[in-house]
Order: sequence, then C-alpha cells, then structure tokens
Amino acid sequence: MIADVRAAYNAAFTEEKYHAFLADLNGQYGAGRQIVFRVAETPVFVPAALTAKLKQAVADIVAVITGPDLARLTQDAIPPELVVPHQDAHTQFLAIDFAICADEHGELTPQLIELQGFPSLFAYEVVLAETFARHYPTIPAELTSYFNGYTRETYLDLLRRTLLADEAPENVVLLEVEPWQQGTAVDFAITEQLIGIRTVDVTEVEKIGNQLFYQRDGVRTQIKRIYNRVIFDELQQRPDVLAAMQFRFQDADLDLKWAGHPNWFFRLSKYLMPHLTSDFVPKSTLLSELRDVPADLENYVLKPLFSFSGAGVKFHVVRADVDAVPAAERGHWMLQRKVQYVPALLTPEGDRVKAELRMLLLWPEGDAAPTLAINLARLSKGEMIGVKFNKDKTWVGGTIAFLEGA
Repeated sequence: MIADVRAAYNAAFTEEKYHAFLADLNGQYGAGRQIVFRVAETPVFVPAALTAKLKQAVADIVAVITGPDLARLTQDAIPPELVVPHQDAHTQFLAIDFAICADEHGELTPQLIELQGFPSLFAYEVVLAETFARHYPTIPAELTSYFNGYTRETYLDLLRRTLLADEAPENVVLLEVEPWQQGTAVDFAITEQLIGIRTVDVTEVEKIGNQLFYQRDGVRTQIKRIYNRVIFDELQQRPDVLAAMQFRFQDADLDLKWAGHPNWFFRLSKYLMPHLTSDFVPKSTLLSELRDVPADLENYVLKPLFSFSGAGVKFHVVRADVDAVPAAERGHWMLQRKVQYVPALLTPEGDRVKAELRMLLLWPEGDAAPTLAINLARLSKGEMIGVKFNKDKTWVGGTIAFLEGA
C-alpha cells in the first residue's frame, strides 16, 4: 500500500528468503514444533492516511465500549446457562477486525468486520514482526507494528500487566482445551517464553475446596488468575472434556480472578455491532429487530454472533436463509451490509491480494480505557479471509502490518 516500500520488498523477495524466514519463525516456536496455519510471504505496509483512519475507527468503537450504556446494550448477550459469576469491570482484551476497502473517492478506508472481547495472538505478533524485520531489510525502520509510541519493551510491560495484574507468573495459567492441538498454539508457546506463565489443559486442573491447582514442575501450584483462551462453543461440543473436568466455569465459589473474564466474549462481539455508529461500521441489524427483510439480500451477509473463524457465515443470502433461523435464535444472528474488500496489495507476480487488519487492544486492571497497542493482518485471494482458507494459494495467510504514522 506504500508504493515504494512495496516495490522494494517485492523486488528483493525470493522463495529462498521466504523459507529461511519460516524456518527462523518456527525455530522460535519450539523444538520440533511447526506453525500450522499459513504465514504469508509479506507484511502489509500501511500509509499514514489509512493508519489515521484505523485509529479513528478504533476510537469510535472504544467510545461505546467505555460509555455508560454498554451494560444495557449487552444485557441479553450471554446465553443464561453460560453466564460466569464475578464479572469484572471491563474486558482485558479487545480485537477489532477491519476490511481494507475503498471509499467513494477511491481512497483506502477500513470497514468493521467484527470485534471480540477475547484474546488474540498478542505474543506471537511480537516475534512475527521481529522475524520479518530481521529477514527483510527493505522494511524501513521508521515503520512500526506498534501503535501510540509503544516499543517491544513497553508493549511487553503492558501485556505483562494485563496478564498478571498483581500475581506471580507461577500463579497465572493460560487455560485452553487441548492447547497444543489448537491452531493458535504458537501464541501459547511464545506467551510462556515472554511472560513466564504455563499453558494448562482444562482437564489438568485440580479443584480442592474452592481453589484450583495445576502441576508446575511436579509441584501442586495454586491458580489465582486464568488467562482464558477457552471458547465455550468448542467446549460445549466436547462432552468427553466436560466429563473429565473437575470444575465448571459457572462455579460460583471459585477463588480466582480472570485475565479475560468469559462473559466479555459474548458482550463484546458481533452482538454489539448494530449499536455502533461510525463511518467505519457497515449497517448491521439483529434478526430479532429486523422489521422487513431487505429486497437486495445479495448486498448482505448473514452472521451468527458467537462463532469463530467464519463458521456459519452466509455470503450469498436468500430469503429462505433468513426465514430458516428459528424465532428463539434470531437475537443471535444478524444481517450486515456487505463490504467490498479492495485488492490493494500487489504481489511480485502482478496479481493483487485483499487484506484485513485486526487492531489489538489491551486493558490492564486500573486503566481508564483500553490501549491500541499492536496489530495482526490476514491476506486473501478468495471470498473468505481467515488463515483456514486459501490454503492452495501463495501470498495469503496470517501476517502483520508495518504502519506509517502509528
């Protein structure tokens, strides 16, 4: 997107350099481990004008999240059987996805795709940016993957404060279902390296009284704070895991705190999108509030509110799709005006790629508002953007943006 930086990068690119970059990146993951999702051949280079729009778009959304009406707007967001007690004052994590589009003047502009009050690859992106910079010296030093003046050191301090609060690393665990089988496992491993906490499977947690414990180097160690990476959709589909667990998230007596209370997964989600007003947010309507089905359904997508990685999304909507959603579930589906990704990234082969940028915010306990700190990017040549798609193509997959004017 920054033409001269893109041209220099593409001119210097070789397959040999790319594979050396991948080997280095995998080497930092851990001995014998491999990143399972496709890592793109390139970062995204974001010009100052688009950076400014991204920051304004985030500010528009944060104004609602920090506003007085959030509790009212999201009071029905959580399925009653999944409410977790002792919700804290705010989420610690916020990820906001924007499609890179073109406005009526042909200028690049972000359009909101979804948001989630749930962790993303907050540790992995640090290593990814450093590995790109190390292998591709054509990336200008004045471009950065951080926002608001953050550096590696200050960002890691922010991440550490968010994850640990006032607890020792040994009393904080990253909790997941079969963590080393997850596509995001590389982030777990790098979080362990950078922060010092351990990754624990939900079935390895021991409950004694109202306290939870795990084995750390053969020593029973109390869990005082959970960095939660469990998605309830996935957990509910695993009766074998539920049967093996000694605790339930809904237990009211647990003596612990959360880094990412599970309720925020539901409250800060696509559920909030119909309540957002911004030049950078496409019109969205919950089916439960839809008075008339639009005649031009080809210009809309139908989305379930609480799925991940594009599951259940219908891009070619017909009236029967809308009518098929049961009345009891219509509050958990929405129609969103389609956005038109612009293929703005030029590859060395001369074709162009679409980009989606995820703004990553951290909100430590005691801070007045979340901080926009780092980013994640995804590239696609197809209809779907996530790293699970486009597996047979090149110059697509997960990456990061280097920004001008961040």
